[in-house]
Amino acid sequence: MIIAVAPLLATVTLFLFLFLSSCINLSFHNISISEYKREFLIRNCFWCQSPQSHELLSVAIVPSLCSTDLEVSHIFSRRQTNLRNMGSTCLLHMLRVVVLAMLSVSLVRAEDAYKYYTWTVTYGTRSPLGTPQQVILINGQFPGPQLDLVTNDNVVLNLINKLDEPFLLTWNGIKQRKNSWQDGVLGTNCPIPPNSNYTYKFQTKDQIGTYTYFPSTQLHKAAGGFGGLNVYHRSVIPVPYSYPDGDFTLLIGDWHNTSHKALRESLDSGKPLAFPDGLLINGQTHNTINGDQGKTYMFRISNVGMSSSINFRIQDHNMKLVEIEGSHVVQNIYDTLDVHVGQSVSVLVTLNQPPKDYYIVASTRFSRNVFTATAVLHYSNSNSPASGPMPSPPEHQYHWSAQQARTYRWNLTANAARPNPQGSYHYGKITPTKTIVLSNSKTMINGKPRYAVNRVSYVNPDTPLKLADYFNIPGIYSVDSIQSVPSDGPAYIATSVVPTSLHDFIELVFQNNENTMQSWHLDGYDFWPVAYGFGQWTPEKRVTYNLVDAPTRHTAQVFPNSWTAILVSLDNQGMWNLRSAMWERQYLGQQLYLRVWSEERSLHNEYDIPHNVLLCGKAIGHNP
Repeated sequence: MIIAVAPLLATVTLFLFLFLSSCINLSFHNISISEYKREFLIRNCFWCQSPQSHELLSVAIVPSLCSTDLEVSHIFSRRQTNLRNMGSTCLLHMLRVVVLAMLSVSLVRAEDAYKYYTWTVTYGTRSPLGTPQQVILINGQFPGPQLDLVTNDNVVLNLINKLDEPFLLTWNGIKQRKNSWQDGVLGTNCPIPPNSNYTYKFQTKDQIGTYTYFPSTQLHKAAGGFGGLNVYHRSVIPVPYSYPDGDFTLLIGDWHNTSHKALRESLDSGKPLAFPDGLLINGQTHNTINGDQGKTYMFRISNVGMSSSINFRIQDHNMKLVEIEGSHVVQNIYDTLDVHVGQSVSVLVTLNQPPKDYYIVASTRFSRNVFTATAVLHYSNSNSPASGPMPSPPEHQYHWSAQQARTYRWNLTANAARPNPQGSYHYGKITPTKTIVLSNSKTMINGKPRYAVNRVSYVNPDTPLKLADYFNIPGIYSVDSIQSVPSDGPAYIATSVVPTSLHDFIELVFQNNENTMQSWHLDGYDFWPVAYGFGQWTPEKRVTYNLVDAPTRHTAQVFPNSWTAILVSLDNQGMWNLRSAMWERQYLGQQLYLRVWSEERSLHNEYDIPHNVLLCGKAIGHNP
């Protein structure tokens, strides 16, 4: 069990102060107990001086002092009475301090742990498809190390870049509450120079589920550097299924034998990427997963590829879908599942078949070249190798996949990372404050192919948008550079930012008029994908929306010549990347940023700039 030492010392100090202040009858009659505790900690303990700690003071330490708000109010009221009535003795106060301090020690030890990591990024040689090639390793591993965390864990990760070019990691699906400073994309962070380091500090605030991380710059994702990121539930918040006997993380994605530098040169010269050369499961074409007959295991499946949707299935075994990107879902049974680029799902599989080995199969979808990767599910008491025909993918294409997506439903009565049921948030009863329709397109600009959104092909400036905002640096971007609805005209290059306000509730429609599959990801949030439709979206299509039990997720697919509508509650201030999860399209301009803004600069809305922030471009010379 990991102990958060600094918060623990701060809590004990707090109680000693309460005791001493009680003895000398200090009168704090006009401040709430939560404000009193929080303000004392911020002003009087060294650990509390960092902005990152302020959220912890409000949501971790203060609630741990008493089990319920009622108890907090009762204790504070009793303290106020004692302050007014001089008859109480210091001995009684001391007993209360001791009891509460012991309770606080227990709770701080159990929750909100600090986890420290040091990762070194290097090149190495591997043969994922049988041909030796240069890949990106983290601590010598391909794929990278798996992060196993718990809800509200605080991650302190020192990333050392030993590559010959700048590097960043982004945490796919981690919301970075009030903390877009740690998002790890070029709109929020300067890349880490070669032979330098940067320490990420973020919290898995109010999250559970299956996620990933990967490089966000320079097409590094095509060379590796990705890994699994699993957030397990706190012991006090139950999950809506029997706890599995174990779990397996499966990172599945298409792969190129060509180096990321050669792929990047191809795109920069105006040539499209060639088709992938194969499909990998955990960086290999063949894997073995071991389990015991009669036991149930969780399979955490993520599509970490560059461009290809996949289908996943296990020979002679059904899969019970239980979680999608942090949402507990109605537990339907599937024998095959489509997972699009950037998406993650979790299923329970019971080993209830005769003892032998069985094929695990992943194959690409919606492409003329179909690639397949296999693994083996090995029963521990098996003496027979996998045999018989491999399970086949679905015969039908887009309509079948869209219909499967519509069967995913939010489990309204289950808790997620918080005690309250997921369904207690009635998103369908909220009137959107704004509608944004985004249409992707392939275009030519300056004689080279580009991708655009509402005619704007995004380019990264030399200064991150987040730093430009903070330091009031002009000329980096303009909030009127992109329209909120599609329009006719030639495409152009710009740094496109959509202005929004904190606490907006927006309707966002992805209109795909191309004959290709699309996948869109939004940093900093999850959202409700309320409808998938074919043809053109119109306001009349709102009658098809699922306004009751659409599960939240962070990445949504859009089928060819189709649209997808999502609803987003903008409750997380910051600069947030909205991008194509298909990396060629993202690299060549199919992305933008949502500026979720409030005129009030407050730690209640957003953490302050990190003390170790990297500066680049026009931000160099500014003092954080």
